[in-house]
Amino acid sequence: MKVVVDLTRCQGYAQCAFAAPDVFTIQGDEALLYDPAPDDAQREKIVRAAAACPVQAIALERYDRFGREEVRRPHQPPEAVAHAAAVSPEEAFKRNGRIVIVGASLAGLQAGRTLRRDGFTGSLTVIGDEPYPPYDRPPLSKQVLIGQASARATALPRRDEIDAHWRLGVPATGLDLRGKHVLLADGQTVGFDRLLIATGLRARPWPNEAEARLDGMFTVRTPDDVEGLRQALTAGPGRVLVIGAGFTGCEVASACRELDLAVTVVDRGPAPLTGALGAVIGGVAAEMMRGHGVDLRCGVQVAALEGDGDGRLRRARLSDGSTLDVDVAVAALGSIRNVEWLEGSGLAAGVWGVGCDAGCRAFDLNGVVTDDVFVAGDVARSPHPVYGYQFLALEHWGNAVAQAEIAAHNMISAQSERWPHLALPEFWSTQFGTEIKSVGVPTYADHVVIAQGSVVERRFVAVYGYRGRITAAVAFNQAKWLEFYERLIDRAAPFPPSFRTVDEPADRRPVAAEVPDGPTPQATVVVTGHRPSERRATLVRKTYL
Repeated sequence: MKVVVDLTRCQGYAQCAFAAPDVFTIQGDEALLYDPAPDDAQREKIVRAAAACPVQAIALERYDRFGREEVRRPHQPPEAVAHAAAVSPEEAFKRNGRIVIVGASLAGLQAGRTLRRDGFTGSLTVIGDEPYPPYDRPPLSKQVLIGQASARATALPRRDEIDAHWRLGVPATGLDLRGKHVLLADGQTVGFDRLLIATGLRARPWPNEAEARLDGMFTVRTPDDVEGLRQALTAGPGRVLVIGAGFTGCEVASACRELDLAVTVVDRGPAPLTGALGAVIGGVAAEMMRGHGVDLRCGVQVAALEGDGDGRLRRARLSDGSTLDVDVAVAALGSIRNVEWLEGSGLAAGVWGVGCDAGCRAFDLNGVVTDDVFVAGDVARSPHPVYGYQFLALEHWGNAVAQAEIAAHNMISAQSERWPHLALPEFWSTQFGTEIKSVGVPTYADHVVIAQGSVVERRFVAVYGYRGRITAAVAFNQAKWLEFYERLIDRAAPFPPSFRTVDEPADRRPVAAEVPDGPTPQATVVVTGHRPSERRATLVRKTYL
């Protein structure tokens, strides 16, 4: 049995942990961990847990994330509809069109499911460079590393329901837009009428190739990566070095401490998570890490990694002149978007991903939208009206799901029926017994204020603002309040918030957010609507400063 929890929706009520304690566990106040592949004997308890969840974050297999009953529509060959009555071009395409999805990822799987759910009965091919079927990445750096689940247990459910031709372990190497063909590494080509690019990203390797080959050096991205790291941690290394204090690095450090391993985290920034949350809230994360026994060293870089005569990692030399004896090192240096196969295709593909409009249609190199090529997930880079129409490239689970659904809908819809992808970015991270969640873009800010709760208790909501309007909110073990702040962001509500709140701190003075790069002045919009079909942006003349 497979279990997937939408942790962007989970608010830590813990009803699932009461109903199925062998599957769902709560760390600290709100941090939920779960077994992604429990024994089938737990099915009845899991169904009860899903029904009891107040926010319905545990999806039952019969229903999608919007609560709509899923009906599997079998693929119909062209001859089965040859004698059908005359239909519109869109309906004809739904019946016998050819769609290719490059990327056997969360976004690719979700797009395939949405296509079938919404009536596409034509040919569907899914191409993936990895040999495994689509899998859920968040458990890899959490449950798998601490031994609560195996890396192979993270496969996503319902793969077979989309009735697709799967080409796994065969990377795409090129795209012929004029001929509408995807070129594969085995020399074959796959034709399409419409294409979805969902190739995602890969872990950025340690830049020194010789040092990267040392036994004991790891990255964290794929099941193979994490299986190897898990085995190394189980062997009981004297010290683990984590290079990079983003979310992945912090989660790896958290797993090490849970396994009672000594761990040092090195980051060149002023605090952990600065790139995502700014240095102010990053400072809170730093205190949390040190409080759990992490040797955190900020403002420092790894100058060199050294091995012994057998090629085994033994020590690290830091930029401040100090050395560390280490047996295991994890390079958590961010990601590289998988766009190399698009070189020469004519699409606007670069280091930040593939450019597309809010309807997920890819841009060509001239900035003109293409009608038959769409993009979704981590590899997509699209403008968001709430953030001054700046292009956002988001590496978030929730964005991959939401954008894939929008892209799939638009691929088989008439122009007048297409939807914009206006969902606000959301993410979560479970580390050191704390659930960190965010809505909006915290780095699109000039100030931040603690609006609710207590920083000392690691239970608070931080609200971010830019030029007098609310742009984001981050919660430490206070996820239930984020829906409220999400509505404020949609309305371009004034910052700092002037209303009274539950658990209001004594000092509500905003301070500089200390984000890496400040945004530039842009348009202000108000977003209305809840469902994707209803979300719309309206430009307003509203000045707060």
